[in-house]
Amino acid sequence: MKHKIITFGELMLRLSPDNNERFTQAHSYEAVYGGGEANTAVSLANFNVNVSYVTKLPEHTIGQSAVNSLRQYGVGVEHIVRGGEQIGIYFLEKKTSQRPTNVIYNRKGSAFALANVDDFDWDSIFADATWFHFSGITPAISDNMAQITLLACKKAKERGITISCDLNYRSKLWSSEKANKVMSEICKYVDICIANEDDAVGIFGLDASNSDKEKNSYIAEELIKMFPNFKMVASVWRTETSITTFKLQSMIYTEGKAYYSQEFFMNILDYIGAGDAYCAGIIYSLINDFDPQKAVEFSNAASCLKHTVSGDYVEHSVGICCLHVVLYYHNIILLVPHCGLLCLTSGNPFPEGFAAALCLFLFKQLRFL
Repeated sequence: MKHKIITFGELMLRLSPDNNERFTQAHSYEAVYGGGEANTAVSLANFNVNVSYVTKLPEHTIGQSAVNSLRQYGVGVEHIVRGGEQIGIYFLEKKTSQRPTNVIYNRKGSAFALANVDDFDWDSIFADATWFHFSGITPAISDNMAQITLLACKKAKERGITISCDLNYRSKLWSSEKANKVMSEICKYVDICIANEDDAVGIFGLDASNSDKEKNSYIAEELIKMFPNFKMVASVWRTETSITTFKLQSMIYTEGKAYYSQEFFMNILDYIGAGDAYCAGIIYSLINDFDPQKAVEFSNAASCLKHTVSGDYVEHSVGICCLHVVLYYHNIILLVPHCGLLCLTSGNPFPEGFAAALCLFLFKQLRFL
């Protein structure tokens, strides 16, 4: 079966002070484009998946630049609506050592936030689609967008399209009370839910502290009790091991059982978009019929590798993600004559095609597949 993925959300301009400076120090800003569902679309395109992105952007040059940022990765832009006057902007002060991340949004008057229900022809958008993905950020942007997201889910469900949602609660965008009201209705149409503890607490008030079960498994069970239509709940989380190092792990809960990935120990270059890369890993795994354990390992690797790439978008292929899983899982460092050292911390010196071929060989030899 040939799959066509549709992702829906706001594409934004991200402005970050150079050299990890604070806003009050900055005299220049790095400009990149990104947004949860756009980041997921780019990851899927890098996995050679047929994916199109739906949003609304102004017709001016900045709007076109945003469209071009997707097109260069092979993401379909045929359903992007043009109109409005402003692109959404967010200012990002990156986490450094003990200093936390600081995000300031400037998106209330954006073309996407002011979009109307009639802007999106869902019958046309979903004509050849098999999967629809969005995040909880999208309905949080405006009342209109909450209505549009719900309508999109209803249209997708009418066509038998699989629906995935990354809950992705943002307290700067809406209150817990409003999020609960809106997402309780939208989640009735969702098949695959991606959620961590913060999302479950912020939106649905779930508290795992009094449970004797592992908290992510407990949250997944409770979400499925609330929404029996959820076929799967997936979660990814980071744990600090020192000021500069973290470990990353994820879980898939399906059919009454939790599957946990191995833990990756890592240094973080840029964590923005890591959850979106995880969503792409989940989608890719499921459309390719990975079993739950393989799916959680692959998705965790996709998220881990995003932490090594600056900007919102990720630039890793399936082959590199698979290599990451296999080599880390078996604690392997490969030394190949004339090709250099291949290990998890030194990047990938091989051409993509070679890496993909090598990963398949390793998968078979090490019985990962």
